[in-house]
Amino acid sequence: MTPSTDTHCPYCALQCAMTLSARAADAPTSDPSTTVSGRDFPTNRGGLCTKGWTSASLLDAPDRLTHPLVRGADGTLAAASWDEALDLVSTRIRSLQAESGADAIGVFGGGGLTNEKAYQLGKFARIALGTSRIDYNGRFCMSSAAAAANRAFGIDRGLPFPLTDLDDAYTVLLLGSNVADTMPPFLSHLAGVRAAGGLIVVDPRRSSTARLAEGDQGIHVAPAPGTDLELLLGLTHIVIAEGRHDAEAVARWTTGFDELRRSVAAWWPARVQQATGVPVTVLRRVARRLASGRETFILTGRGVEQHADGTDTATAAINLALILGLPTRRGSGYGTLTGQGNGQGGREHGQKCDQLPGYRRITDPDARAHVAAVWGVPADAIPGPGLPAVQLLSSIGRPDGIRALLVHGSNPVISAPDAGAVRQRLSALDLLVVCDIFRSETAELADVVLPVTQWAEEEGTMTNLEGRVIRRRRAVEPPDGVRSELWILAELARRLDAPGRFDTDPATVFDELARASAGGIADYSGLDHAVLDAGTEAYWPYPAGSRGTPRPLLDGYRHPDGRARIVAVTVRRRPEEPASGDRLTLITGRLLEHYQSGAQTRRVPELIAARPVLEATVHPSTAADRGLRDGDEVLLENARGTVTARVATSAGIRPDTVFLPFHFPEDRSANLLTTSATDPISAMPEFKTAVVRLRPAQAR
Repeated sequence: MTPSTDTHCPYCALQCAMTLSARAADAPTSDPSTTVSGRDFPTNRGGLCTKGWTSASLLDAPDRLTHPLVRGADGTLAAASWDEALDLVSTRIRSLQAESGADAIGVFGGGGLTNEKAYQLGKFARIALGTSRIDYNGRFCMSSAAAAANRAFGIDRGLPFPLTDLDDAYTVLLLGSNVADTMPPFLSHLAGVRAAGGLIVVDPRRSSTARLAEGDQGIHVAPAPGTDLELLLGLTHIVIAEGRHDAEAVARWTTGFDELRRSVAAWWPARVQQATGVPVTVLRRVARRLASGRETFILTGRGVEQHADGTDTATAAINLALILGLPTRRGSGYGTLTGQGNGQGGREHGQKCDQLPGYRRITDPDARAHVAAVWGVPADAIPGPGLPAVQLLSSIGRPDGIRALLVHGSNPVISAPDAGAVRQRLSALDLLVVCDIFRSETAELADVVLPVTQWAEEEGTMTNLEGRVIRRRRAVEPPDGVRSELWILAELARRLDAPGRFDTDPATVFDELARASAGGIADYSGLDHAVLDAGTEAYWPYPAGSRGTPRPLLDGYRHPDGRARIVAVTVRRRPEEPASGDRLTLITGRLLEHYQSGAQTRRVPELIAARPVLEATVHPSTAADRGLRDGDEVLLENARGTVTARVATSAGIRPDTVFLPFHFPEDRSANLLTTSATDPISAMPEFKTAVVRLRPAQAR
C-alpha cells in the first residue's frame, strides 16, 4: 500500500486540505515521487486550485538548494559546509554589532513560515541578536486590515467567523479581492449568495470574480482605481440618510456614530458618482441590498488595502458593517481575506516590529514581563519597537541603518515596492543572509544562502484565514544537506552565546509559543500538537480550558467596554497625481497560475507553461491609440523604473488603466513601478496604483 500523509497546501491562507502519497515501490521511476489528492475540509471541500494540484512538483525541482552557498573572493556563490557558513555568519554579525550596535542587524521574515518558525524568529531577533530591527513581508499584505480591525474591534482576526457561515448568505459585498483566481475553492461558499442574486463585487476590472456577479447573480461595481474610500463613504451616506442603519446595534455596541454621520454628509450620491464613476442608481441599489436585514457579509482584500490610505479605506468598510449591525449578528459579519499561507499566524507571534507573541504590544510593560519570563530573560533585555518593512529596507546605507539582513521566507527583490531601489540597497549591505529552498532573486544577491526544508518536509502549524490553527505534517524526508530554520536559529544562537533556550523540535517550540501567548489577544495556550492531531477545530483565542472561539465578535467587541470604535475617516491627497493625458493608472494583482513573487510557481512546468510571460492588460481602444496589437512588446515607464511586457487586450478593463501581475522577475517585475509611499498608520506601501506611460518597446 502506498504511504500517505494528510496535510495542507503550501500556498494561500485558505490552507486547503490535501493528501500526499509517495510513489509505490513498483511504480516507474519516471512517475512523480509524490502525488497530490484533494481532501475534504470545511474550507475547500476536497477541491484544489491548479497551484495546489501541482504543488508536489516543488519537491522534485531540479534546482533545489541542498547545501549552503558562500560568496567567495571572486564574487560567485560556491558550496560550503554548514559549519563554515554558520561560523561566517556569526563572526560577521559579532563584528558588525561591535562596530555599529545591535540594531545594525536586521531580520526580514515571511507570512509563509509556520507558527513555530515565526515565533522562534522573533525570539531570535530580540534576545539572540538583541535587535529591534525585525519585520516581515506580511507588512506588504495584511497591515492595513490589521490596523483597522485592531482600532475598531480590539482584535485582528481575518475572518472572525468560520468560512462556512458564508454558505447561507443573502448578500456578500466583496471589495478588492479576485477570489476566483487567488483562491478558487473559496467559490463553493459563494454558490448560495449567487443563487440569491446577492454577490456584489467591487473591482475596476471585469475580473474572473466580477464576472460571477453578472446577470441575475449580483452586481459588478467598477469604480475608478483608487476610489474605494469614496465609494464606501457614499454607501454609508445612503444607508444613514435613508434611515436604513441598525440603530439598536449602533446604540448598544458602538461609539462614534454621530461623528461618522457628520463626516459622510458631504458624500451625497451625485458627488460619489463624479468621484468614482459608479452611477447613482447602482450606489442606491447596493446600499439597499446591504441594508436588507438579511444574512449579509462585507469582505475586503488587498485591492482596497494596499494603498497609502489603506487603513482608512478598511476602516470605512468596517464602519459600514458596524452601522448595519453585521459583526454581532449571527449569520452576518465583516472580515478580511488573508493572503499568505500563514499570513494570520505569522503576524501574531513576534515577526512584526511592534509586537510580541500572542499579539501583544511590545511597548506594554506587562506584555514584556510575561514574554520575558517565558524566554528566561529580564524584561529590559527585550528591545523596543523597530521599523516596519519599507522603512527597515530604506534604512540600509544610512548612518543609523542596518548593515546586515537575515531573510527568511521572503523575496523582497521582487515583492517590495520600488523594487529597483530595494535591489540597490540589498547589494550595499555588509552581510546578506538568505534562507530559501531555491536561488531566488534575493538569494542571488546574498553573501550566504542557507538551504531550508519546505512545506512537505516539516512538522508544524499554520493559522488560516478563519483563525483556525491547523497541522502541517511531514510527508517526505528533506534532501541531504537541508536544515530547518529552527535548527539554523538554534545553531546561530549557540554561536552567539544567546540567553534562553532555542529548541529544534516543532512540538516543543509550539508549547513555548502557547505559554508566551497565554492571556494575549491571540491566546493559543489551550493548544498543542496532540490536540490538533486529534482533529480539534481550533479557532483562536483558545485559552487553556476553553474550546476556542469560532465567532469572537458575536457577543461584543474586545475593547474594555465591549464596544466597537466607529472612526470617521476622510479622503486625503494620494501619493501621485491622477493619470492624465497619455498616462495610465497601473493596477497590480495576481494570476490564477502564480503566487507571490513567483519564485516557486515559475519552477512548476505546468504553471509556467500556462503563464510564461508578463502581460500588460489594456483596453482595445488604449492599444489602438498607441498602435499596439495583442502580443506586441511594450514598455511601461515612470520615474522609478521601466518594465517590459506583452500586450493583452480586454474589454473588461477601463481605457485609462493597465493591469500587471506581480509574479515576474528582472525587467518584468511590476514593483519596479510601484512607489514606496506608505500608509501613516499601518506602514502599508501603495502597491495597487501607480501612474505610468505605455509605449511600443521598439520605439525605445
